[in-house]
Amino acid sequence: MLIWLLHHFAPLLERLEPLAAGESRVFLTTRTALASLTGFLIAVLLGPTAIRWLKSRFRERIASDSARLNEIQAAKSATPTMGGLFILGAVISSVLLWGDLSSRYVQMGLIVALGMGSVGAIDDWVKLHTNRNGLSVRQKFLGQVIVAALASIALYFHHMEHPLGHQLVWPVGGTTFALGAGFFLWSVFVLVGSSNAVNLTDGLDGLAGGCMIFAGSAFVALTYLAGHRTMAEYLKIPYFAGSGELAVVLGAVVGAVLGFLWFNCYPAQVFMGDTGSLPLGGLIGLAALVTRQEALLVIVGGVFVLETLSVIVQVAWFRWTGSRILACSPLHNHFLFRGQHEMKIVVRFWIGAALLAIVGVASLKIR
Repeated sequence: MLIWLLHHFAPLLERLEPLAAGESRVFLTTRTALASLTGFLIAVLLGPTAIRWLKSRFRERIASDSARLNEIQAAKSATPTMGGLFILGAVISSVLLWGDLSSRYVQMGLIVALGMGSVGAIDDWVKLHTNRNGLSVRQKFLGQVIVAALASIALYFHHMEHPLGHQLVWPVGGTTFALGAGFFLWSVFVLVGSSNAVNLTDGLDGLAGGCMIFAGSAFVALTYLAGHRTMAEYLKIPYFAGSGELAVVLGAVVGAVLGFLWFNCYPAQVFMGDTGSLPLGGLIGLAALVTRQEALLVIVGGVFVLETLSVIVQVAWFRWTGSRILACSPLHNHFLFRGQHEMKIVVRFWIGAALLAIVGVASLKIR
């Protein structure tokens, strides 16, 4: 909305242009900060009403495959879920206010947020209103792939003219590997993988939300820097004109998740459900693809990666040997089974996420 207003007042825009940051004509830094603040305020103000509405319609059902985990988490039964609805509401409202809707990057962000959010909402609805444990693995995966494919096609053509647009960039030494048409499949893999990684992490009060704040903040910085020619050249990272607009989207995400965490911290008044975790993961995956920083996604989103690997290793090891490496996967459940208090696990994971985000951003200068 701000962009539209200023474009309709050309003399004012011309006077403001010399003060704008990077390649943005209209205060990218300020709009990113305001998007974050707006996302937070909308989430906090909308939260109580949204929670009451969710409480009357969508209550969590504790029904995992582990009887012991069900026993440990029995107190969480009937907690309102699908809180991702008001996270997405805060994000989209904030982006509409402060984002440049003509930007391809903003459009891709909205596709991923709405698309993955819809898949998650359907999965949550099926889980809560039928005897099934949500969509089948194939149905859920197909939905994610369709959304990821739409965003990947848009990104593939938008980056076609950029020399590094379809390159896999290794952060150390600047070595690149041409993906060509394989960029499309790689993008789908990253988007679906990051979406599921956040989803797997969402198992304890505030865990996924807190880790997302740190990872999202790191990618606010990375997308901003990638869209700033001078800073990108100084840091020797790929420069993509206009990619800084994605910082506005991610700023809105960080603010909205902060607002959601107000109600989701222990003991949680509401859960985000797949409605929230799938789009949040998809958005940081998109940020990594846009900036060609997939390698940094592994570092910045290290907690999500570790949680995913714990599930993969647990399943593979059990099928091979018939025994388990962890008491229960994902990793946070292993510590829960070992008797650690939920809040202690969550805070320690937050600390790990914060350190990884710092290492990821700091590595830009080390290069």
